[in-house]
Amino acid sequence: MAAGSHVTSKVPLFDGMNKIPGGLMLIPLILGSIVGTFAPGFLELGNFTTALFRDSALPLIGVLIFATGMQITLRTSGPVLATSGVLLLCKSIIPATIVVLLGQIVGIEGILGVSILALLVAMDNSNGGLWLAFTGRYGRERDRGAYIASAVNDGPFFSLLFLGVAGLADIPITLLIAAVIPLIAGIIVGNLDARWTEVMRPVPNIVIPFFAFALGTGINLGNVVTGGLSGILVGIVATLFTGTIAYFGYRWLLRRGKESGIGIASATTAGNAIATPAIVGAADPTFAPFVEVATAQVAAAVLVSAVLAPLLAAWVLKKQGGLRDAPVAGADDDVTDREVAADAAALGSRSDASALNTDTTPAPEADRDRDSDGDRRARGGDTA
Repeated sequence: MAAGSHVTSKVPLFDGMNKIPGGLMLIPLILGSIVGTFAPGFLELGNFTTALFRDSALPLIGVLIFATGMQITLRTSGPVLATSGVLLLCKSIIPATIVVLLGQIVGIEGILGVSILALLVAMDNSNGGLWLAFTGRYGRERDRGAYIASAVNDGPFFSLLFLGVAGLADIPITLLIAAVIPLIAGIIVGNLDARWTEVMRPVPNIVIPFFAFALGTGINLGNVVTGGLSGILVGIVATLFTGTIAYFGYRWLLRRGKESGIGIASATTAGNAIATPAIVGAADPTFAPFVEVATAQVAAAVLVSAVLAPLLAAWVLKKQGGLRDAPVAGADDDVTDREVAADAAALGSRSDASALNTDTTPAPEADRDRDSDGDRRARGGDTA
């Protein structure tokens, strides 16, 4: 089929999912949780079925991280690191610090039936896959490359760090390093071979639905129901609280103007966070009595934040005029810079056209003058 040809779908599944912010990940995630809850035996069939639908999340996310790294050129590395730092500060460090301070005031039991463990785990990490899906649609290269923040805050590391400052936890630094190696490898390859970068550009649309489904199979809807109203409350509070901080980080620190709503898409809870309460309880037995309820609440927060954060981010972007499909790779300048450049280019084009008209307009008259001189000379010669 020729490139650029229009494809007509009998059932527009892909376009339908893309109409929902983050839908390319959210819908398969929900479908996976339904299958994992009501038909777990299907996931145990083995061979390719189990490998693709249950166990493919980490390998496919690794491919996505590698492909994302390939889109980061040396020119964009500075903005990527700046965006990653702001997200890490606003989504993990500030919220985790506030939750720990709250724990010192009210105790680890927390408030309104929500333990400090559940609050911390719901707030100090983010869903990197959903971030990549959302920024792949509405963000820039610097936003997609800021997956680094999710690579750092994913898992129990920040929870153990903030709860184990007294030496109760041993943070596996090697796992943090391993999480960013695919990104670094992608950056290196992408800067060496632009052709391969182009080949890998469609990877997000290919792998996101599959790893989202696989992640969803690990979310038992029974736990979400058990979490009940308190779990929904945790998800809403975590999304609104961390999303607000991330929004102002984008607006005040990164100065992204009408695109600041992109930061709200980071206000999610990673699927891996469901396992964090048990890890924390094993590291510090003081939290063991809260593990079961916290796990259910975090499971609910994963789904609630996965729905609420992209919807809220898209609403803010639309309201402020920043909602638009992602630009082509390399078009990662600030809005103002692009507008200035466009105006300058338009002005230059008008100037060039004016100069061209000035140069070419007299030409026909000059040619006619030369022709007239030649005719007169010819007639003079004939007369002679």
